[in-house]
Amino acid sequence: MDSVLHTTGRFGPRTLLITAAAVPLTGWAVHATVLLKQIAAKEKDPLTGLLRRDTYTARARRILARRGDDTTVVMVDADRFKEINDGLGHEAGDTVLASIGARLTAWAGPRAAIGRLGGDEFAVVLELKADRRAQRLEQLVRMLHTPVTLDDGRTVAVAASVGAAAPAPVGSRDLTVLQRAADAALYDGKHSGRAVLATAQHTTVASINGRRAGRPGTSVWGRAA
Repeated sequence: MDSVLHTTGRFGPRTLLITAAAVPLTGWAVHATVLLKQIAAKEKDPLTGLLRRDTYTARARRILARRGDDTTVVMVDADRFKEINDGLGHEAGDTVLASIGARLTAWAGPRAAIGRLGGDEFAVVLELKADRRAQRLEQLVRMLHTPVTLDDGRTVAVAASVGAAAPAPVGSRDLTVLQRAADAALYDGKHSGRAVLATAQHTTVASINGRRAGRPGTSVWGRAA
């Protein structure tokens, strides 16, 4: 330490002491950065960058509490994804899933809760008022039906089914109820090329762990992607 303290030069010993004192701070900054990355990795799905289930649910409930009847819950299910995955390979499937994640993010915006709930199943909760709901859902369907370009330049035709639920038509502000209704509406319009908005009747559909009974994956509701 003496060699440092007694070193003379243009900047003098004071600068060297400050530099030495800054080393622990720099180490803490690096440590904090690593911690933040680890937290982000736990909160987000590594493939799509979307929220995992727990983080998505917490954010979704906050949005519902703040925005109330102006909130819309959207469920999205990629159509014929297994055909793409089996026919073109897992890398192609991953590209399609990542593209869906990017499109949902672009559509919903940074204030929304956007989660990947399963292999090819997604959910969005955002502020979306009734007077714009139909138009915006149509826009989402168009985006999700836009072909995806793979890394090798090939173009893949893609599609997705969309179901939505809002507190007033469904009669509830409970996230689980709204997701169940949106999921049932999604299956009403499966492969139709249009989004279906849930009504109160969609809440009466039999469910397992918050999802329509009999649909693939009902036994794994709540598992992080």
